[in-house]
Amino acid sequence: MEKLSLSGLGWNESFERAWSEHVAEREAARIVAVHKNRYLIATADGDMAAEVTGRLLYGVDSPLDLPTVGDWVAVQILDDRSFAVIHSVLPRFSLIKRKTPGKTIDLQLVAANIDTVFIVQAADADFNLRRLERYLVIALESNIEPVLLLSKIDQIDDAALQDRLASVAKIEPTLSVVALSNLTGQGLDQLQERLMPGRTYCLLGSSGVGKTTLLNRLLGEDLYATGEVREKDQRGRHVTTARQLSRLAGGALIIDTPGMREVGAIGQSTGIESAFSDIEELAIGCRFADCSHVHETGCAVREAVENGELDAKRYENYLKLRRESAYHERSYLEKRQKDKAFGKMAKEILKSHHKR
Repeated sequence: MEKLSLSGLGWNESFERAWSEHVAEREAARIVAVHKNRYLIATADGDMAAEVTGRLLYGVDSPLDLPTVGDWVAVQILDDRSFAVIHSVLPRFSLIKRKTPGKTIDLQLVAANIDTVFIVQAADADFNLRRLERYLVIALESNIEPVLLLSKIDQIDDAALQDRLASVAKIEPTLSVVALSNLTGQGLDQLQERLMPGRTYCLLGSSGVGKTTLLNRLLGEDLYATGEVREKDQRGRHVTTARQLSRLAGGALIIDTPGMREVGAIGQSTGIESAFSDIEELAIGCRFADCSHVHETGCAVREAVENGELDAKRYENYLKLRRESAYHERSYLEKRQKDKAFGKMAKEILKSHHKR
């Protein structure tokens, strides 16, 4: 990024208020990219490499306390302003996170301080309402505005496109949708109109839906590598391997993310309630206040499924996400307790060893 003001990087009054706690020799910077334990930060003077202090790295309670892309951090700049050390992370107003892929039960940070999540989903055969519901849960859990970018509309006819739009409106009537094509450029002007200077946007979606190609179109040049499209299914090969914050010519900030093969739910009850607000409203009519909507008599939700008012697949996905989120949250909390107990034991052993 070129030299610019902090406001051009997304700095606002809430970060200014939080900054009052920091000492004079610290400077504000924003995390542009993360590569394991090394960071690329943006300051008013430009970009530079950075690392977290040992105190911050080993003093955190969980990975949630470490910096991620989009975070504002307090840094000390060294080596003739070519390198920095990160001392602390400023409070976030939003945080996108998910369960780590695979069997490990832990939280993975995706991006912080996001104003709008662009959920990118292909309009072709890869279109999937159940996956869209999962992405909506992630966005709404952190109270971030979601917008659906329906890509690859050049691959379907108008009747199919209208069918896709109608099915989205049925599950989430208030969701904003931009239908676009990276190939023809259709819909890109409509998207550009949504991009406001100083605000931060994040692209979320599965591998091959065209996120990086879209970012290159918005940047006006091919800065990031994209994969060739497979003939078999018209899907691009997944090439983005790290989250990266970029600044567009109009002043908006946008984060591209690697394609998510798994969108695991963990401790996302608020997001589920928001993404399935229609089911939560139906639940008010249940006979029992603690109705699980599975087997109880007088369940208004099950009745709505039986009479066709509520789509059965949406109902099943709702139950699946609730079970998954609760199970993973319990497992995560148990893991945290074990980790804390082990850490306490290790400290006691070291303490007794030093006394000898």
